[in-house]
Amino acid sequence: MPAKSRPATSAVIAVRIGAAAPSGPDAPERGVELCWEAGVHRVTVSVHAEDPISRLGVESQLRSRPDLWVVEPGQETTESVALVVIDALDEPAARLLRRLHRAGRAKLVLVPARIDDAGLSLAVEHGVVGVVRRAEASAERLSHIVLAVARGEGALPADLLGRLMAQVGRLQRQILEPRGLTLLGLSTREVDVLRLVADGFDTREIASKLSYSERTVKNVLHGITTRLQLRNRAHAVAYALRNGLI
Repeated sequence: MPAKSRPATSAVIAVRIGAAAPSGPDAPERGVELCWEAGVHRVTVSVHAEDPISRLGVESQLRSRPDLWVVEPGQETTESVALVVIDALDEPAARLLRRLHRAGRAKLVLVPARIDDAGLSLAVEHGVVGVVRRAEASAERLSHIVLAVARGEGALPADLLGRLMAQVGRLQRQILEPRGLTLLGLSTREVDVLRLVADGFDTREIASKLSYSERTVKNVLHGITTRLQLRNRAHAVAYALRNGLI
C-alpha cells in the first residue's frame, strides 16, 4: 500500500536570535525575530487589549503586514513592540502599562480611543514611546509606528507632541528652574562645573571662573559621582557626554 503523501505547505522557518543565529550582512539585529519567508525580516509585535474582540481585530491587521510577526502576550523579547489597546487611560489601563513597563519585555505603543494631557504624561511616565489613536490605527499606520519604535525612535501624533512639549516647558519654568534644576537630571551648577572639567580646567581654575571656592567645586563633583555611581570626574564627564547631559 503506497505511503500517504504529506500535503504541500509553504515552509516558514522561525529563528530566535541568541543561540545558533544566522551571520553575515543580512543577519538581523540581536533579539529581533527572523522569519524566512521570501527573505523577509520581521519585527515581533504583541497586542494587549481590554477585550478579546479588540485584540483579535488589531492582530488581524498586523498579520497582513509582511514586516511584522505577531506573537502572544508574554512571548516578547526586549526588541519586540507591544501594542496596548485601550479606550482611555484609566486606572486599570495604567496598571497594565506599569506591569508591562516593569517587566521590560517590549517597547510600548499605546493605542487609545481618546487621551488627554494628563493621560499623555502618565503614558510617558510608564514607558510608552509611541502613541497612535484608534481612529487612525490602520494596518499601514500601525506597521509604520511599530517599525519606528523597533528602531529606537519615538512616535507621537503632531498635536500630542506639541502638548507634551508645552507640559515639559511648564515643568522647567515653574518647578525646576526655581530650584536650580534642569530636565537633564543635573543642577545648573553641576552642568557648569562638568562643562569646565570637560574643557580641561582643573579645580582651582573652575573655582576662579565660577567664583566658587575650591571646596565647593570638589563637593559638586563628589555629589555628581556619588549620586550617579561614577568612579571619578573623568568618568562623570564621559557619562554626561554619552547621555547628552552637557
